[in-house]
Amino acid sequence: MEKLINIDPEVVSGTPVFNGTRVPVQNLFDYLEGGYSLEEFLKNFPGVKKEQAAGVLELAGKILTSEKFKTEYEDFIG
Repeated sequence: MEKLINIDPEVVSGTPVFNGTRVPVQNLFDYLEGGYSLEEFLKNFPGVKKEQAAGVLELAGKILTSEKFKTEYEDFIG
């Protein structure tokens, strides 16, 4: 499996970025939250592969639906 995210203090001050790029992962979530499509995000950040973006979204879904998340962040869950 290809690494999805890189965190390196020498790259964008340690901000999580898509591996092999300088594109912060947060940009994907900001685009989607702003009502833009995944395709629009990929068009504006051509260095990010569709598989990378889809993998990050899948990873976020797994984290948010895990029992550990539910236990550790129960104060944020309604």
